[in-house]
Amino acid sequence: MRRLKIKEEKLKRSNRLTIMLNNREMRALNIYCQRYRVKNKSRFLRETVMSAIVQKFNDEMPSLWEVNEPDLFSPEVKTPDLKVRR
Repeated sequence: MRRLKIKEEKLKRSNRLTIMLNNREMRALNIYCQRYRVKNKSRFLRETVMSAIVQKFNDEMPSLWEVNEPDLFSPEVKTPDLKVRR
């Protein structure tokens, strides 16, 4: 029982974060919450932000078999000039 109590204390949310939204952002959030039946906005925002953070960490984590593939947003990968012999 003691171990469970300590674990609960570590997971207790005691830090407050306040955000400011303009009218359009607040309206969009309210419409989203109504449309998708979000009952707890605090939980929704917390989970959305944390999932974006975890996804970014996963995307940036180095891999043993990492292959850099060019995409639309990365700098161009220079390829060596190939000369064709005639």
